[in-house]
Amino acid sequence: MFVAQRRLKIKERLMEQRSVKVAELVKEFSVSEETIRRDLTQLEREGILRKDYGGAMLVEELQHSLASVPPVQHRAKHFTEEKERIAEAAASLVGPGHIVVMDAGSTTLCLAKHLGGIDGLTVLTNGMNVAEQCSQNENANVFVIGGKLIRKSMSLVGSQAEWELRKYNADIAFLGASGVSTNRGFGSFDLYEAEMKKAMVAAGRKVVILADHSKFEKQALISFASFQDVDLLITSDLVDPHVLRSIEQTGVRTIVCPTSPPLREEA
Repeated sequence: MFVAQRRLKIKERLMEQRSVKVAELVKEFSVSEETIRRDLTQLEREGILRKDYGGAMLVEELQHSLASVPPVQHRAKHFTEEKERIAEAAASLVGPGHIVVMDAGSTTLCLAKHLGGIDGLTVLTNGMNVAEQCSQNENANVFVIGGKLIRKSMSLVGSQAEWELRKYNADIAFLGASGVSTNRGFGSFDLYEAEMKKAMVAAGRKVVILADHSKFEKQALISFASFQDVDLLITSDLVDPHVLRSIEQTGVRTIVCPTSPPLREEA
């Protein structure tokens, strides 16, 4: 088993059990205690766990975030007009015969609604709702990346899904973000989602982030992409222009969608 694959498995154990023991991991993966301790040290650097005697525990922030992320159905009701305009701009990048990767999220679901009628489109997604929406385009080929279902996001995640993604080369990867920070790049509040997004970044020849104004200067727990990993950021003019200029200075191109008259969040 590759190092990266083993560490993904350890992350999954942490998410399921909240703690792991070195002795149990040594037995499970048939590696030395020193190897497992190196794995735990690296995952501690990533902010995922806190080592203790004989093992490690999932950091408290991640434990809390598992229960605090609202379902995608609720998120879809927030800033809907803004997300529509972001989705329209994103859809203009897609042409006949393109292969696109889309993650599970309220903004990518909105994008899926704008991709109908594109001939020869191929969509790879881990979002059940995104796949269902794209299936309405009879000229599109839709591939669902399989894995464990996360009901809150209607997404399929896990090491199998991540490794499956590595087989594909897409023209564009469209990803949402829970947070956009000038210090840490693009992040997610969900560890499983962050790992899937990393795999999608690797699969896309061009990487496009879709983010409404509420995501900016919000530091999510797990970073899935740096500014150097991203080609284009699509957002709205509700974002602070100074923040956008800072991001553009990293080399990320931005598309800023107009939102006049001012948008209000819906109840």
